[in-house]
Amino acid sequence: MSNSIWGVISNIVQNLLFSIFFVVIARIYDKQEFGQYVIANTLYSFMLAFSSLGLGHWFIREIIQQEEKQTITRTFFKVQLLIGIFFYGVNLITTYLLYQDPMIRTLSIIIGTNLIFDNIINVIKSLNIANEDQKKTFALLTIEAALKCGIALILLVQKIDLVLLSVLLILLRLITLNLFIRMGSSRSIGLMEIISVRVNWKQMRTLVFSNWAFIVISSMSILNWRIGNILVSKWLTMDDVAHYEISFKLFSLAYLIPIIVSQSIYPQFIKALGVSRESLKSMYQKAYWPMFIYGFMAFCFVYAYSDTILPWLFGEKYQAASIYCKQMFAVLLIFPTIILQANVLLALKLEKLDMLCNVFAVLVNVLICVVGLAWYKDLSVINIAIFSSFFVFHLIQDLILIKQKITTLLHVICFYLIALIGTLTFIGLHDRMDSGWSFICFLILMMSIVIIFFGKIKRHYITIN
Repeated sequence: MSNSIWGVISNIVQNLLFSIFFVVIARIYDKQEFGQYVIANTLYSFMLAFSSLGLGHWFIREIIQQEEKQTITRTFFKVQLLIGIFFYGVNLITTYLLYQDPMIRTLSIIIGTNLIFDNIINVIKSLNIANEDQKKTFALLTIEAALKCGIALILLVQKIDLVLLSVLLILLRLITLNLFIRMGSSRSIGLMEIISVRVNWKQMRTLVFSNWAFIVISSMSILNWRIGNILVSKWLTMDDVAHYEISFKLFSLAYLIPIIVSQSIYPQFIKALGVSRESLKSMYQKAYWPMFIYGFMAFCFVYAYSDTILPWLFGEKYQAASIYCKQMFAVLLIFPTIILQANVLLALKLEKLDMLCNVFAVLVNVLICVVGLAWYKDLSVINIAIFSSFFVFHLIQDLILIKQKITTLLHVICFYLIALIGTLTFIGLHDRMDSGWSFICFLILMMSIVIIFFGKIKRHYITIN
């Protein structure tokens, strides 16, 4: 809980600062320029899904269980550095194959170098998670967000060329990388040490192939989102590219909180399983409903206020994005519990099953996108495909956890019924009331139900004892 609270507070501050930068970019540059910048960042994010090879979960699990921590840490650093360089090259090739636009190509050359920096930073993030010392990570990320916000303030005074902007952002990442190496790792390792570590190709092959399931899990979860950006950029308009990215940006403000909480819980799942499977089950059940309630209330908030928030933040030119934002936020009804359940599967060393869930979800996403866009070229198709893929993912996870006796069929049925009835009730209330009051009234109603429910449980417990 301590790590999660630090993470949530830090995440709120970071995202406020990053959002200022994003809002300024959307306002200062026209839709064509903004779309080019978004596409270059999308390609980088797409490769980022693969570049770490998903070995962060493996590293956390191994460093907790093994005593020789220094050797495994240095080896992992070097492997991630080399893999980052490789995927930077893949990013450039992909960009030149997909897009003829010179600006997109130029931006990708510059922005793509983040792949190398991110791989090194991710090692330190994983190390801090394993050591339950995420305060360092959160502090450094907040510093980076503040520096990026500073660049946004410069843009308010003087608009600069997108290429120069990208160069400034890369210089900023170099500062962040240096801070992570010097402070985030407690000075336990330096950049020259990483470079000097000798890792032969046989070691790398062994490491990658023995943990290939983590690679698929990590890449598929990001791919589920970023494939939408690419399909929009190839099949729809630059306006749709901007609308999708704005919706996803707001969504990312909300979905990072359950990710941070789940990252903090994951090492505890491993330790609980070391005690007994029942301990793991108990911890999972305690975290489940708070995660769902958070996602549900975030969806309700955006459904009630997105028509007002988006034009206020990004300008009237993005008024049409609100409907797509509402559609995307429907995923939050199931996303937090998906992340939680995925960590349970990893703690149980069922990463191959989780991998298959991820692969199947992406296939569902792509199939609906391709078939849907062939008949109806609208951004709604992408959002429906994303929600459908995550719904299928959640359902398969439920079946696996029932079989593993971590959850029950009754629990699963209750979850879907509560999510469905709660969503329909709120939408009905919103349609009949002033949008400014619908969320507040529903929040009061939900809090009253929770208080009455837990009050009855408490009285029943006292009566029994």
